[in-house]
Amino acid sequence: MEHLARIQTPDEAVEVESVATARDRHNERRLTAGLKVVVILGPTATGKSGLALKVAERFDSEVVSADSRYLYRGMDIGTAKPSLAELASVPHHLVNVVEPQDDFSLATFLDNAFAAVEDVGARGLLPIVAGGTPLYLRAFLQGWSVPRIAPDEKLRADLELRETSELFKAVQDVDPSSAGRIGPTNKRRLIRALEVFKASGQPMSDLEGKQSPPYRILVLGLRQAREALYQRIDERVRWMFANGLLEEAHELLARGVTPDASAMSAIGYPEARAVVRGELDLEEAIQRASFKTHRYVRHQETWFRRFENVHWLDSASSDYVDEALSLVGRFIDDQAGVIVEPDPADF
Repeated sequence: MEHLARIQTPDEAVEVESVATARDRHNERRLTAGLKVVVILGPTATGKSGLALKVAERFDSEVVSADSRYLYRGMDIGTAKPSLAELASVPHHLVNVVEPQDDFSLATFLDNAFAAVEDVGARGLLPIVAGGTPLYLRAFLQGWSVPRIAPDEKLRADLELRETSELFKAVQDVDPSSAGRIGPTNKRRLIRALEVFKASGQPMSDLEGKQSPPYRILVLGLRQAREALYQRIDERVRWMFANGLLEEAHELLARGVTPDASAMSAIGYPEARAVVRGELDLEEAIQRASFKTHRYVRHQETWFRRFENVHWLDSASSDYVDEALSLVGRFIDDQAGVIVEPDPADF
């Protein structure tokens, strides 16, 4: 049966959590020193979920998702979420835990991800953190403490009307560090940076403390040659549209999920929604979704290149699974040269 982690939601009565309070909450995580954790990361369509399943089946493990798209119920085809059979074969945490119209902040992810890792480890199993959301992975590996700031719906609505380039310039003016990290195209996170600044009077980057978790971590990274990966993406996007993405988008519309919901920014859903509403023809939707996924892969690759201490594997090779299983086996056995303890300065 699919495992659903307990979700700790923010206290909406608290408008702004102080840096000190965030650090206190960070210290209260009570992380287990020396706990072994495997992290599997990489761009979209490189096979992370499949490898996580194989590692979990071999080494008696459970998977903690670090993919922001997997959080949402009813969004399966367009997110390439593991199948029901796969979710039943290996317990997964942070998959299908919130509704598409709900927000799920970075602070909430970190609280729940660390809680899940600790839960898995306490039961004598190997936690596998797997996903392709760079911010989630970086924050987990560095042990960020993120103050909770409740959403300001009016401000968000106002900022949504502005061009992304204008928002990027505004973030550059008040929080250049966050602007550099977010980039000029991620409208949702640019809005969040401005929201945090307005509520707290401080740049988001100044509010984020870091303390590396005391874990022993093996980081496996999957990658493929750019053109081969693009071809794989194009085939997958076409398959999604032919195998239920349009129906999924129609169901989300019927459930009242609005286009401005965070979940609906996931690539493929705006395009599928436009087809369902008669605003875009199918082939154009497929081309747009493929192009946006190519762009997102380049963004992921830029992020992941900054990650040190990663054992990179070519997932197009015939033996990458065997190589990964060998690395994990040696990691569990404590053989030299495999244990990785990331230093925040490496990121």
